Amino acid sequence: MSRAGLLAQFKRTLQTATVAKPFDKVLIANRGEIACRVMKTCRSLGIKTVAVHSDVDDRALHVRMADEAVCVGPAPSSESYLDMEAIVNAAVSTGAQAVHPGYGFLSENCKFAQLLEENGISFIGPKERAIQAMGDKIESKIIARAAGVNCIPGFDGVVEDEAAAVRIANEVGYPVMIKASAGGGGKGMRVAWNDDEVKEGFKLSSEEAAASFGDDRLLIERFIDNPRHIEIQILADSHGNCIYLNERECSIQRRNQKVVEEAPSSFITPEVRKAMGEQACQLAQAVDYQSAGTVEFLVDSQMNFYFLEMNTRLQVEHPITECITGVDIVDEMLRVAAGYPLSYTQSDIGINGWAVECRVYAEDPVRYLPSIGLLTKYTEPSVQHNDSQLGVRCDSGIVEGSSISIHYDPMISKLVTYGPDRTTAIEHMERALDEYVIDGITHNTPLLREILGNERFRSGDISTKFLEEEYPQGYSGGELTPQQKGELIPSVAVLHHLKSNRSPSDGRVDYVISCDEEKVPVTVTVQNGKYSVTFEDKTVQVSPSGGAHGTLQEFKLDSDSVVPLQHLRFDGVTHTVRYRCCKRDVTVLTPLQQRYMDTMPVKVKEDTSNLLISPMPGSVSSISVEEGDEVLEGTEVAIVVAMKMNNSLKAPKSGKIKKIWAKVGDIVDGDQKILEFY
Repeated sequence: MSRAGLLAQFKRTLQTATVAKPFDKVLIANRGEIACRVMKTCRSLGIKTVAVHSDVDDRALHVRMADEAVCVGPAPSSESYLDMEAIVNAAVSTGAQAVHPGYGFLSENCKFAQLLEENGISFIGPKERAIQAMGDKIESKIIARAAGVNCIPGFDGVVEDEAAAVRIANEVGYPVMIKASAGGGGKGMRVAWNDDEVKEGFKLSSEEAAASFGDDRLLIERFIDNPRHIEIQILADSHGNCIYLNERECSIQRRNQKVVEEAPSSFITPEVRKAMGEQACQLAQAVDYQSAGTVEFLVDSQMNFYFLEMNTRLQVEHPITECITGVDIVDEMLRVAAGYPLSYTQSDIGINGWAVECRVYAEDPVRYLPSIGLLTKYTEPSVQHNDSQLGVRCDSGIVEGSSISIHYDPMISKLVTYGPDRTTAIEHMERALDEYVIDGITHNTPLLREILGNERFRSGDISTKFLEEEYPQGYSGGELTPQQKGELIPSVAVLHHLKSNRSPSDGRVDYVISCDEEKVPVTVTVQNGKYSVTFEDKTVQVSPSGGAHGTLQEFKLDSDSVVPLQHLRFDGVTHTVRYRCCKRDVTVLTPLQQRYMDTMPVKVKEDTSNLLISPMPGSVSSISVEEGDEVLEGTEVAIVVAMKMNNSLKAPKSGKIKKIWAKVGDIVDGDQKILEFY
């Protein structure tokens, strides 16, 4: 740690020793990983915690971690985690002195903060006025301009209707960003490049904004093509102090939601960092901000930066800032809410090392669609590896046996790694992802793993269009390179030999390994307890680690590369494994078995060209056609809401509606029929 960091830590230790704990009992008005995260800091301060939960979350990890728990309603968040009265009643009945809202749900709801204040309960966040001013993207831009903060050109008023949206978009100039005035997290946001896209975007964004935030107001601003998304973490108190905790680079996004973040940014200079930090503090002081907050900027290729929005809550990606500064942001939020001054001054804040965060989602990374189900296997990566610190932090709210529900955000965890420099932090993340065992649901770790190995990402050449540019046809699922194939084939060959309970005595066995529709003949040779695998005119020495038992396996090849492999299932013939996070079914047969298999008929795939199938599990919120209607290809015919996102389903072909298989309000599975065409 730097000298400044050590002095700040020593100063903080002295203050902690002299300041009483901020509260005796705190209710956390949230669920999942963020509720668990807040509870950890409360526990370290000796503060008792109260969890709230819906009826389907009664056995969730955050409920088990808390000292007390109160059920606040049924599964839909509108009837539980967004029920202000139920949560306030829970706080009153349990004697909680304060409420921490986490992020999402009621975290930026000024009415909730006011209701708590009316009941004599502290809101662990900014005051009502700051929430209201910064939560309204229209008002926040007006305040930002007055405070001397750089802003994006756009329309600062409320967009009244579709016609007004088209007119304003033409005045501002295409492309434009249509976005919800309230809320954030990528919900209620659409980019439009022409009038037709504005009309569609206005409809979908207003519906999504109303469903997510109870506010369907929209604004329109110029879309800055190919920018970076860089944000500044600030802390402010009621004593006039305001500091910035450096920046976070959040440019790797999909659907306007962050996927990979890092701190600091490899792009900006110390001078730009200082200017951004000072403008962020100017904005906070303009609304008498008191708590943790994040000011988000778009940064162009010339390092010009423009105010995007301010999130008046604890940010999802706050852990990477904690890693490089040593500041417990939740701790500071608790103390500020209790009326204490900040524990740090600006001179205490430095940059110590590098941190990377991957958001691990329950979703199909190929189609970007959510996945629900039971976690049949779940093991978080180890902090220790080969007697050295990997620098791993995993903020999660689940355990093996937990369910991923249709009703809530699909995030499984925030996986964070850190090291003395960017390269080390990224390498730690690659190792951590390889060790992260998640089974039972589909998840996005294959995409995360591929991003980390991407040459552009490694060089720091990124923007918010990174995924779109690197995968113009979409992420395909991680095809094996020749080198990767050369690691997987011999590793599985030896794994199969061990799993089949074959004697380790000297000898050789021939197999045919089938992977990704390719058949590879191999020979496993055992000599003096050592393994070698011959395939494709080469021989590789393979040293297994840990035998054939356990999910995580390691294979050292030619005393050089180490291949981590997750062994999920084995039916005697087919091994289901994860290699570089991608799940693969690898079949191992003897040559005779393979000859018999080659004579088996190939199963014909069902023709679904006349069907509209739901691509994800969710709730049908709209069906805009009737049986017998004529529709054109690409026409929106239904909307399925999944994990708080509106997903427009469009006709796959032109034709007439033969049968409607679902109705509004139905809960549908992924791959379930919605409509049938003639």
